[in-house]
Amino acid sequence: MKKHILNKGLFLFLFSIVSSGAWSQSTPKELDDKMRQIMQLIRYRYVEKVDEDKLVETGIVNMLKDLDPHSVYISKKDVERANEPLVGNFDGIGVSFQIMKDTIHIVDVIAGGPSEKIGLQVGDKIVSIDGLKATGDTISNNFVFTHLRGKKGTIVNVGIARRGSKEVLEYKITRDKIPLNSIDTYFMADKEIGYIRLDRFARTSMDEFQTAVNNLKAQGMQHLMLDLRGNSGGFLDIAIALADEFIGKDSLLVYTEGVSVPRTEAKGTSIGSMQKGRIVVLIDENSASASEIVSGAIQDWDRGILVGRRSFGKGLVQQMFPIVDGSQVRLTTSRYYTPSGRCIQKSYENGLDDYYSDYMKRYRHGEFLTADSIKFADSLKYYTHNKRVVYGGGGIMPDVFVPIDTIRASDYFIDLRRTGVMNNFCLEYTDAHRAELLQKYPTVKDFKLQFDQTPMMKEFTAYAEKNNVKAHSIKTDRVQRFFADYLQSYIGDSTHAQTDVSYNEYVSRLLSNKDFMNKVSAEAQKADKETLVLDENSSKFISSQVSALIARHLYGISAAYEVTKDLDDGYKTALEVIKNTAMFKKKGIQYQ
Repeated sequence: MKKHILNKGLFLFLFSIVSSGAWSQSTPKELDDKMRQIMQLIRYRYVEKVDEDKLVETGIVNMLKDLDPHSVYISKKDVERANEPLVGNFDGIGVSFQIMKDTIHIVDVIAGGPSEKIGLQVGDKIVSIDGLKATGDTISNNFVFTHLRGKKGTIVNVGIARRGSKEVLEYKITRDKIPLNSIDTYFMADKEIGYIRLDRFARTSMDEFQTAVNNLKAQGMQHLMLDLRGNSGGFLDIAIALADEFIGKDSLLVYTEGVSVPRTEAKGTSIGSMQKGRIVVLIDENSASASEIVSGAIQDWDRGILVGRRSFGKGLVQQMFPIVDGSQVRLTTSRYYTPSGRCIQKSYENGLDDYYSDYMKRYRHGEFLTADSIKFADSLKYYTHNKRVVYGGGGIMPDVFVPIDTIRASDYFIDLRRTGVMNNFCLEYTDAHRAELLQKYPTVKDFKLQFDQTPMMKEFTAYAEKNNVKAHSIKTDRVQRFFADYLQSYIGDSTHAQTDVSYNEYVSRLLSNKDFMNKVSAEAQKADKETLVLDENSSKFISSQVSALIARHLYGISAAYEVTKDLDDGYKTALEVIKNTAMFKKKGIQYQ
């Protein structure tokens, strides 16, 4: 793995300033004295004894909130857990679990981990940990983490209830380092096109990426679909290293700059593994930070085509600073800019609540349904290497827009997920049929091609109804929109004011108009037909989700993507785009 460090001395330099106390030279002495005086007043004059540690931590948290949305304080007890996804490992026994009906179910056993080595199996139930009862309504995720995780080399005893065994099986497990993969899955989409889904930019991501690329190339991959949807970011240097896989030597990949940090540039090398072949990158409203660095560089250099929806809009870079008690502050020290000069950080001047409600504002504005609803100011206009227009401010706009699939938000599907019915059914179904399913469908491919969903879905629907979640039709708003269009015209048309005394009178007159009501009837019939189509599509989607969860319990997390990809609009669009050589040529995208 190639290592790229934006500024090798930056962190050490900043840390040395903080450690030596030189930082206070730029802080007025009066402010230091003021903070110290306030703490002394509270300590010696306040009416009650206070938890000073908690008071200080609360003050730090609120102080950082006034800076920007991404400068945060992490307490000592939370540091290790907060760093796990980025470090890429933790100390534990190597299982994934789900709590259902007050019982801990093992849903995955990590290959090569300590649990696999001693024989724990998917479907096992953990009923005791170090002699403590591990069932009942007091069991929580935190209980499991607290008792199963621990330092490498330490031992934990677990009691296992297993289907087919009348007695509780006792296991002694020696904890070890457990890897956290940042690549969820990779596979060949067809004979020449590979697909890689990256969940976050962790320390292990480049090793995982190289393994995936090498494996896919061995299967004949020439072109790549890189899925960064939902990827919230991670390490800056890992983002640079990934961008370098696609872009040539000495090409600017990203630069950072801040008031106290001079402009620092990162440029490409000549040894990237994917500098030839067509590239499509999938992004959405949850692709942030490092995801935007990679997709921005690829777009600015006309190296690939971006597919999806406008990205999150995080253009701030944080540095980690350790505090003397073991806590940390992740402080924003600079902004990053794409090769064309774009800063894609969205505004946070109206506070945190407004900043994090941006998703809902985009939805209400219609941005998730049509690209035409998105307007960029000319002042934010930039140009790619081949003079295509792109825009800064508030995220990266893809080259090919894919609207959000609103069918997924049907009331029935939401109820199934909200109540846990879908997850619980899949866990129970897999547990009851695991042996016969694996015998009948030994591979994911066999499962996808041959698994008959019909009897399973009948069982699922009955299970859902038993748990008070009933299927119902999806309502369309076609008739409501039809009424609204007619009624809205009243406001802007002065002729109605001459005919009708009031708005209500206008509505009454419309409802008594035969021609108008015939039109309403026609719209209602269209709505009925549309509802049938939506119901059918929603049923297919729910069936695919249930099948995907069962496949995940049988074969692992990557199997879920294999099963659902054919109903994924983003995936299907990306596959069409990457096959469209004329589109690449028209946009001036280089891939030879």
